[in-house]
Parts: sequence; structure tokens; C-alpha cells
Amino acid sequence: MAPRIDVISDVVCPWCFIGKRRLAQALQLFEDSAAATPSVEVVWHPFQLNPQLPPQGVERSEYLARKFGARAPQIYARVAAVGRSVGIEFAFERIERQPNTTAAHQLIELARRYGQQDAMVESLFRGYFLEGADLTQPDQLVALACQAGLDAAGARTCLDDDALRQAVLSRDAEARTLGVSGVPFFIFDNRLAVSGAEEPTVLLRALRDVAKEAVAQG
Repeated sequence: MAPRIDVISDVVCPWCFIGKRRLAQALQLFEDSAAATPSVEVVWHPFQLNPQLPPQGVERSEYLARKFGARAPQIYARVAAVGRSVGIEFAFERIERQPNTTAAHQLIELARRYGQQDAMVESLFRGYFLEGADLTQPDQLVALACQAGLDAAGARTCLDDDALRQAVLSRDAEARTLGVSGVPFFIFDNRLAVSGAEEPTVLLRALRDVAKEAVAQG
């Protein structure tokens, strides 16, 4: 059976974007290893850094001032430097609105049903952090879904699906019940957890450990 990695993440978390890049590097190293390696299934799960935000979000400047105060420029300069090390050119200055991300997570769940989760997560990360997309606006969310290969009509229906919205909120709450308080949070085959955007070598070690254990158990 292929190893599975469950990733608990939020699309407005820069460290989650960095974590996605580091996970990709770890997966490449795993696949390039000398021994034959099985394919790895990666499943993305919802978590909201700011679940208290209203559906229309808030002004980004207001959010940063309230959360970080005068430290915001230094904090984001450090994040930008780490981002460049994995090929991400964060454009924080383009972000005008801090969104509630429930709708974005609904699209990620829709994409899972069509095997397009990775593309949807990537589209949302790129749209928000590189292009300054307003993730509170349905038209912009649908456009990002189309960039990930999803159907526009299906994406709009997804955004209006209250049952799916409630499912996203329930899974967010479930993650917190399990003790997740920060993201990204990686779970390898329900056996081993790694918290934070760790270096590829750390993620690779966890992946190899669970793959080896799976082989030993037959």
C-alpha cells in the first residue's frame, strides 16, 4: 500500500506554502532513492488560522497591526527570505485583504474528489501570496479553481454548498481536538506527526520511517 501523508494547512499561512515546497523536495528525494519506492498519496485538510474573521474578511493592514504590531515588517522579511530559498517570491505588499478561508477550503475539498487537490492548493497559494488575490471574492476563487483545472460552474456550486461548508468547519474543529494548534502539520500514515515547515530532510526521514515500517508489517 502506498504511504499516505495528511497535511493540515491554511492557504493564507506563508509557512504552509513553504512547507508545500519542502514536502515536494522530500517526495522527490524519496522517489529518487536507490531502492524501489511506492508512490505517495498526499491529502490536504482544512485549518483556519483566523476562524473568527467575518466572511468578508478584514483589511490586511488592520489585521497585521492587530496581530503583530510594529514587528510585522521584520517577521515578514524573515518569511520572505526563507521563501526565496525554496523558490517562492512572496509579494506580501500585493495583499489588501485578510480573508476568512472557509470558501477556499471548500474548493480544496471539491478538488480532492477529482484528484486535483495539489493543483488547487497550489493555485490558492500562488493567487494569494504572489498575485494578491482577494479570497473573499467568489469570482476570484472560481478563477483560481479554473487555473487548477476545475469546472467554473462546479466551483460556483461548491462555494454555495452549505453542507460542504459545515463539513470544512467540522474538520477544522476536529484538527484542533486532536491538538493541532499550528500549521503546517504533517501526519505520515497515521503513525508519525511532524509539526511545522521542517526541512526536506526531516520530512524525508519521517516518510522513510513509515515506509520501512509498512514493508516490515507486510
